[in-house]
Amino acid sequence: MTEALWTPPADIRQHSRIGDYLGWLERERGLTFDDYAGLWRWSTTDLPGFWSSIWDYFEVIAHDQPTGVLPDATMPGADWFPGATLNYAEHVLRMPGVGDDEPMVLGYSQTREPVILTAAQLREQVRRARAGLRRLGVGEGDRVAAYLPNIPETVVLMLATASLGAIFSSCAPEFGTRSVTDRWQQISPKVLVAVDGYRYGEKLIDRQGEVAAIQAALPSLAHTVLLPYTQGVVGLGELAADTDEPLEFTPVPFAQPLYVLYSSGTTGLPKPIVHGHGGILLEHLKMLALHHDLGPGDRYFWFSTTGWMMWNYLVSGPAVGAAIVLFDGNPAAPDLGALWRLAEQAGMTYFGTSAPYLLACRKEGVVPREIADLSQLRGLGSTGAPLPPEGYVWVYANVKPDLLLISLSGGTDVCTGFVGGTPLNPVYPGEISARALGAKVEAYDPTGHPLDNALGELVISAPMPSMPVAFWGDTDGSRYREAYFDVFPGVWRHGDWITVTDRGTCVITGRSDATLNRGGVRLGTAEFYSVVEGMAEVADSVVVHLEDDEGGAGELLLFVVLQPGLDLDDALKSKIARELRTALSPRHIPDVIHQVAAVPRTLSGKKLEVPVKRILTGTPVESAAAKGALANPESLLAFEHLAKSR
Repeated sequence: MTEALWTPPADIRQHSRIGDYLGWLERERGLTFDDYAGLWRWSTTDLPGFWSSIWDYFEVIAHDQPTGVLPDATMPGADWFPGATLNYAEHVLRMPGVGDDEPMVLGYSQTREPVILTAAQLREQVRRARAGLRRLGVGEGDRVAAYLPNIPETVVLMLATASLGAIFSSCAPEFGTRSVTDRWQQISPKVLVAVDGYRYGEKLIDRQGEVAAIQAALPSLAHTVLLPYTQGVVGLGELAADTDEPLEFTPVPFAQPLYVLYSSGTTGLPKPIVHGHGGILLEHLKMLALHHDLGPGDRYFWFSTTGWMMWNYLVSGPAVGAAIVLFDGNPAAPDLGALWRLAEQAGMTYFGTSAPYLLACRKEGVVPREIADLSQLRGLGSTGAPLPPEGYVWVYANVKPDLLLISLSGGTDVCTGFVGGTPLNPVYPGEISARALGAKVEAYDPTGHPLDNALGELVISAPMPSMPVAFWGDTDGSRYREAYFDVFPGVWRHGDWITVTDRGTCVITGRSDATLNRGGVRLGTAEFYSVVEGMAEVADSVVVHLEDDEGGAGELLLFVVLQPGLDLDDALKSKIARELRTALSPRHIPDVIHQVAAVPRTLSGKKLEVPVKRILTGTPVESAAAKGALANPESLLAFEHLAKSR
């Protein structure tokens, strides 16, 4: 048994939001639970009881009351809170427990000076933007597109759009024209709001040409609002003109589309995933308050761009009373300590980031507690990739020994984490502390039977309110069913390998479609990267397994990006093999190691293992990957050349 790095204080129930919720359940529902495991079991077996408790505990504002909670639990298509009308933006702007003069949106940028909005100013900005959108003819069901960075204006625009019952969609301004039009041509937006450019570190990046090209490719646009962000101007320009129109909220059905998020779209067009007002609201109230322990007085940060679902997850912070901290720029400028210094400057109590960022800090020898005052920091979140054990150990040794580290895993598809952490459970190195409340996550064998303490397909075997309402334009639901329900009918298959341990923790070891299967033994890619990228010489890597048609062991290929000035010689190949053998097993030693200039990654930073495998097995590059979805499409050329030479 691995020793815990953090254990809950004895009085955690008296000082946490989940403890308050447990007390409420006992008083209001007559339910008592000795531990988190019991609470989780109830939350996933009595779905109506659990989700109605979330509705009541957080005092959801219903303009029309629901006639039930979950009359039909069939997946896909579970019917949540039929008859209810509400509005997501109304709950975010309610900001429970917060005074009008308290800062609630703190925007930091490498393009201009900080912008701070109090609770009253946030409501006022949304009121004006809402009136501005109405002047442009935006109404319920219309789409508003934001080619904007992670700045207060984007938050205001999203909430104003939602308040009208209109539908929001954002792309980060680092996305190229093709990536943006591949997304927005599918949803035909009526209004585009864009910046003229931005700074990334010291580099000024002009985007006016891209904005013009996007406009030309979207005949549905009736209006474009260009914000002079590079000139340091604050606000939404013509959208924020003064008016005495009151701030109101259009009541919409529970499943009314709130925003459209997009899959990475590594092949074909990105999937336009439609999320609803009610499902997102309930899910984020639950996660932010009961799992991340956020509430009034907190300052909640997650490093994200507006092209990643973690931005949407961040924006819900005020719904539980937490202020949100935004950052737009290069997190490594002038060095990797920048975000830790920002944590001190902004008074962050919760620091959210990605596992690769934490591992990069570890590799560079950054010691956050020595370069910033992190005394106010209570929680740290990590997502985007599995955080290996050494990442956990580094956090507790170098950031703060008494914070709650939550490794979160979920996805754009549900706009949340379905496995993560809780103040009630210990934190063990390399293990995600718990399955989230209301998320019936299981490991399945190939025949669809649950596994205990063994590697299996990650499935969700009961519905969650934040599962997509639909894919945009998928009139018969066929794309939706194919994406999640084609392997186990009626059960959501997510596409990851997971082990649910005997103590209820979870270990995710990589994508199931990128499995390394040597001699019948499945190997996860995450453990590979933990070892290889832990070496000082290696900057990045990707590993693929090419199966043998004859039923043999196949071929394991490792591609490494080395630190500047280094070349892959026999000595380094031997060292890599030795590290893998020692840390993992002889099965993990690659048959061939190649040096490449870059690992192909999506715009949200995920490695493209499957497209690389497809290219190496003869699929043309244009069919193996949608180049517009890649941050570095030129990186595919090396794999194309190798495939031809093989």
